[in-house]
Amino acid sequence: MSGSKNENHKAKTVLPASMLDTDLYKFTMQQAVYRHFPDVQAVYKFTHRDHDVYFTRQCYELFMESITHFNELKVTEDERKWLEKTCPYFTQDYLDYLCSLRFKPEQVKVTFNPKPDDANLGRLEIEATGPWVETILWEVPLMAVLSELHFTTADTDWDYEGQEELAYEKGRQLLEAGCVFSEFGTRRRRSYYIQDLVVQTLLKVSKDHPDLPGKVMGTSNVHLAYKHGTAPIGTIAHEWFMAVGALRGYQGANGKALDLWESTYPNALLLALTDTFSTQAFFKEWVQDPARARRWKGLRQDSGDPYVYAPRAKEVYQSMGIDHREKMIIFSDSVNLEKALKLKKQCDKIGFQSSFGIGTFLTNDFYSVSSGRKEKSKALNMVIKLNAVNDIPCVKISDEITKNTGDPATVRHVKEVFGLPLD
Repeated sequence: MSGSKNENHKAKTVLPASMLDTDLYKFTMQQAVYRHFPDVQAVYKFTHRDHDVYFTRQCYELFMESITHFNELKVTEDERKWLEKTCPYFTQDYLDYLCSLRFKPEQVKVTFNPKPDDANLGRLEIEATGPWVETILWEVPLMAVLSELHFTTADTDWDYEGQEELAYEKGRQLLEAGCVFSEFGTRRRRSYYIQDLVVQTLLKVSKDHPDLPGKVMGTSNVHLAYKHGTAPIGTIAHEWFMAVGALRGYQGANGKALDLWESTYPNALLLALTDTFSTQAFFKEWVQDPARARRWKGLRQDSGDPYVYAPRAKEVYQSMGIDHREKMIIFSDSVNLEKALKLKKQCDKIGFQSSFGIGTFLTNDFYSVSSGRKEKSKALNMVIKLNAVNDIPCVKISDEITKNTGDPATVRHVKEVFGLPLD
């Protein structure tokens, strides 16, 4: 039911192409939840940050209808065999569970709140509630489906003209600059068609130009990695730290989350996301265990000023007597071509290995047709975040004050625990 080029603006229900049509870290985190927190209950909530952008009632109705079909998705026998071969860190026990799992549409509640002056336009409330080990899989496909529906109902002033050439040129310039990068664009993609096209195109650029110094590592989308024979890329997201902090206490929460993760993946996926409760708080804990910092392969930067990150990380590693040149930094916050090239140059100078997770810039970079392709056709600025576990509020502080999410009283408490400014 996913959109195709020929059905560009035909409004209809949308379904992920596969149970695997989501980001790898949802599965890696699901296995960790399956092992450590199998009985925890969770609530996820949707936030739409663009207050002047509305959804149509048609979009809402198609979204509701689409969700009812999610229970048709399942991991196939061929997909399982591929997962066993490609992702050896998944246990047979977990894969048995995943293959038996079906989405439960009754876990998702969607409310349409119409504008006072126009009943056909409104804002959406979306909430997914149930066992964490099950509801963890809703976030990415719900957002991808909602985005695709929005751009076939409310915003149709765009087309696919030039998209393949654009993706090819972006890929070529990244490879030419020596950038190592992955496609990370599932959740805010304009459509399944465009993400599929982008992944195919990036792999074609890489094949056409084997002499260029950069490298296409793969895609975060497990289904597209399976479909195109490339690597699925991903490790860990904020929700792991958010939940561990809520369930096990915020004092030392980063270290607790890292240790639980490493007990699940002792020989893989050891890249630390640093900004859940602020990178400042993370590094205070990080330096207390140099042995762990040596074992983990690197760090991921996902909010705040990316240009202060590598210099600070170098200081932190040096304070522990660790050669930072053996470590990697992955940049994944709103990365575009210009930012990737600047950060690559900076990391080369400092001595870090660098890698880039590039999302919306690749899968939702469009211009409006009516403006003669001069004005951007903007992607939806939306998130679905873990809101609570076992009725305990979950929060994310990040390195950007505007990205604080969650219960205000809990945000304040967490900032006090970590010695962060309260405003």
